Amino acid sequence: MVNIAVIKERIKETIKNSGITQTQLAKLLFVSPSCVAHYVKGDILPSLDKFVELCVITETDPSYLLGLTD
Repeated sequence: MVNIAVIKERIKETIKNSGITQTQLAKLLFVSPSCVAHYVKGDILPSLDKFVELCVITETDPSYLLGLTD
């Protein structure tokens, strides 16, 4: 079962542990830095296309971000 709180926490963790600044990530995702800040705060979730790009950029398994695996 997908848990939104887990997804938000894992996105936050992934971004913080990526070694990429929020500004750099925003440029790579073609979104504003404030949008990435909202991802980190858990205010919003990325759209599906940005979610996929985030996984590719951070080399993160989508199943992990979705809370389907540990």
